[in-house]
Amino acid sequence: MHDATPDFSYFSVLRKRIGTERLSQLFNTIRDGMKRKGVIREVFSFVDASSMVSKISTWEERDKAIKAGQERFDNMVAEKFAVDNDAKVGCKGKTKYGFGYKRHVCVDRTHGFINKADATSAEKPDGECLELVCPDGGMVFGDKGYCGEKVATVVAKKNCHSGGIKRNNRKGKDFRHDKWLTGVRMPFEGVFSKLCKKTRDRGLAKQKWQGLFEAIVHNATRLVTIGTTPLEYAS
Repeated sequence: MHDATPDFSYFSVLRKRIGTERLSQLFNTIRDGMKRKGVIREVFSFVDASSMVSKISTWEERDKAIKAGQERFDNMVAEKFAVDNDAKVGCKGKTKYGFGYKRHVCVDRTHGFINKADATSAEKPDGECLELVCPDGGMVFGDKGYCGEKVATVVAKKNCHSGGIKRNNRKGKDFRHDKWLTGVRMPFEGVFSKLCKKTRDRGLAKQKWQGLFEAIVHNATRLVTIGTTPLEYAS
């Protein structure tokens, strides 16, 4: 309590020293401890993606593109004018456009812990990124973004059963069944409301860091909330 307050560069230096790979190992170590404790079971899982909107200098970059004669700020224009070359324009749903990245998360439905987390640029479709966060078994719930042959291939590869909602034009669409799936997954969508929707960092590696760190904090908070006993770690 009597130590000097860290300066503004402390966390950026710490991030470089640990690195995304080591932070991923730390996250996996904690997650594996929760599996041994039985609070993560991978029986029912919920996968989803949310935006990580870049707040660095998007408006200035857009104005610069307009001044140069560009009519719209899309990914081809962003490659020329954006400060962050990894960030891309993406759309969540049909109307929620944003410039930046996308967070992919798998939530274990036993207690609402984050089982897997990753990040990509914003233009990547949710379903095409399922392999990054798909659990190693059980039933996987997801919205209409997790529909199609690629998703089915990943689900089968991971020995999972699909609980994804089919698009309205898909063969075998069952509205009553999909309504039930929506109600089942709804309580766990609150996990995403607690995760940051913005980012001021540049580069995909830093977005992966942010996603992993926030997942660790979320899981630590949940461990306190449910009052579990200390975790056991492999030697």
